[in-house]
Amino acid sequence: MEFNFQDNVMYVKGVGPNRAKALAKLNIFTMYDLLTHYPRSYEDQRSITPIAHAKIDEQGIFVGKLSHINLRETYRLKIISAILTDDSGSIQVIWFNQEYLMKKLSTGTRIMVIGKVKFDTYNGGLAINQINSFAILEPGEKITLGIKPVYPSTAAINQSVFRTAIKNLLDKMPPVKEILPDSIIKKSNLISLDTAMRQIHFPDNEESLKLARRRLAFDELFLIQCGLMLIKRQNTVEKLGITCKKNGALVKKVFDSLPFKLTDDQLKTFETVAQDMEKNLPMRRLIQGDVGSGKTVVAMLALVKAVENGYQGALMAPTEILAVQHYNNFVKMLGEFGIRIGLLSAKVTRSKKLKQEVYEKIAEGNFDIVIGTHALIQDEVKFKNLGLIITDEQHRFGVAQRAELGRKSEIVPDMIVMTATPIPRTMILTVYGDLEVSLIKQMPPGRKPIKTFVRTIRQRKKVYEFVREEILKGRQAYIVCPLIERSESETLNYIDPATEIYEMLRKGIFKDIPCALIHGKINPAEKDEIMAQFHDDKIKLLVSTTVIEVGVDVPNASVMVIENAERFGLSQLHQLRGRVGRGSEKSYCILVSNSKQGAAAARLDLMESTTDGFTLAEEDLKLRGPGQFFGESQHGLPDLKVANVFRDIDTLLEARNAAENFITTESDLNYFAEMRKNLALAYGDKFSQINQA
Repeated sequence: MEFNFQDNVMYVKGVGPNRAKALAKLNIFTMYDLLTHYPRSYEDQRSITPIAHAKIDEQGIFVGKLSHINLRETYRLKIISAILTDDSGSIQVIWFNQEYLMKKLSTGTRIMVIGKVKFDTYNGGLAINQINSFAILEPGEKITLGIKPVYPSTAAINQSVFRTAIKNLLDKMPPVKEILPDSIIKKSNLISLDTAMRQIHFPDNEESLKLARRRLAFDELFLIQCGLMLIKRQNTVEKLGITCKKNGALVKKVFDSLPFKLTDDQLKTFETVAQDMEKNLPMRRLIQGDVGSGKTVVAMLALVKAVENGYQGALMAPTEILAVQHYNNFVKMLGEFGIRIGLLSAKVTRSKKLKQEVYEKIAEGNFDIVIGTHALIQDEVKFKNLGLIITDEQHRFGVAQRAELGRKSEIVPDMIVMTATPIPRTMILTVYGDLEVSLIKQMPPGRKPIKTFVRTIRQRKKVYEFVREEILKGRQAYIVCPLIERSESETLNYIDPATEIYEMLRKGIFKDIPCALIHGKINPAEKDEIMAQFHDDKIKLLVSTTVIEVGVDVPNASVMVIENAERFGLSQLHQLRGRVGRGSEKSYCILVSNSKQGAAAARLDLMESTTDGFTLAEEDLKLRGPGQFFGESQHGLPDLKVANVFRDIDTLLEARNAAENFITTESDLNYFAEMRKNLALAYGDKFSQINQA
């Protein structure tokens, strides 16, 4: 029978139907899944430690026979102790809360245990009581020394089962076929894929493991780069886009009517966008700029340019609040020029009659610019002549949603994606590898830096007194909480939900101040009304969850208090902080937390010391880990099983260069077809949008 990597994992010797069910919980269904279930770490089992050589606070590998096995119970623990003896001496072994082992251990049982040696104060003497792993050895079983893999596992599948199953798979399978061209393998000095697959599981030595890791990391990064570049090739080389004329009278009129002067970064970015739109290749551009840097003005000018050339434009925002804000601003700034603005959001779609009217106007071309939420990508929405698509807060949308909006047009539209979340260099090279990048770093004149302070729960009274002083000066303030209300799981934790904070404040220190509460469970119409009143300065203090993270522009708000700030990531704290400091007054962000040490405290200290969004984003990616690479959320790279974009930055750059050279110079379209198969095998439907060239 011919070997097939896509065969069910149950057919691997040592697995079977029952263990296959357990492996399914780890998303291991096929032999390929098992082969690419790489070790999370390794144990150096190349030499056994004689018990007589055991030293306190040092780890060792001990092999011997058990005796004097005993189970005792304390108030909170069930402790198994036994004496392990080899030819050199004896030592105590201790297991905590694993009483099921009493059925497996007996006098004379031979085991191998890997763990750290400590002094046992209960019995006196040395004991192995920090056990990393242990195995019960069969009578006469020979011990295979070496570097042993440690796999991500479940209680139902121990390390021994994993090692045995993968060893059996490696013994049975034929040599793994290469997926990289020979020229790239030679130029990058890579070991063979087959060798790498085998050495990553059972390395001969540290050097073999290093070479295996490098090869597999290179392959992952190369495939991803090829995928992004194939998307880019398909969108910008294999298809013709619209071609706009040079900026005309309408663009000039709107530009001249702006009530402020654009920064150099804004001007440069719009000039670049305009040049892109004047080419016959579809524009694919990412505009990133910190909170308040003025990306939306550039987007508006680009939409006006599209309208001037006879095309419709669409702006997709992640929340209704932000969509309505964009709509109101666009109507105010563009209405006098006869540009027809439409709004398509949840509020509109709740009315069947109003929704149908908006759909008809979009389809008939009676709206020049349509602003909306995810409602824009519904099947019923048809554009007459969609020429430019802009998605705001790009980190909230995935590739699939972006592509879905692009399919709303009979022609290939230009596309801009914007984000206020500063993106680290490594992410620019990976997640957004199919896009050209523009950066707006300068802040508009008049904006003052936001002063950030970390305060403890005990200082909360003084914090609220300071907020009250600012409000009495005529300012407004936010108080942001991580939860809407307390759940059963949170009753023992010191987490202050928005509902409780709101009730405490409106009845206490702010009882004479107009206050309001807003969160995701509030009726959308009520939410809109609250935001309108806050914008109009009728509400002075807004208690909220992160629903106000994006899209609220209230220049009069000068104070942001974030409760239980340790519950938020750096990027989210930075986004929230950006809601203040939008006017000419001094602004403050106060992070309330009792975290005094560890990663949480380090995050807050960093927030206090810098307002550089790029520094914060880089640290956030390191501390909190990534999200799905090509999935609905694009916060990072969990699909990378071996590569690490921080540790392997040199490999990333090398793989990117190799992919770029390959995609732009390779003329064999059959190889492109094979590459798509490899991408599909490695990343599933995440590359389904890459059609045959």
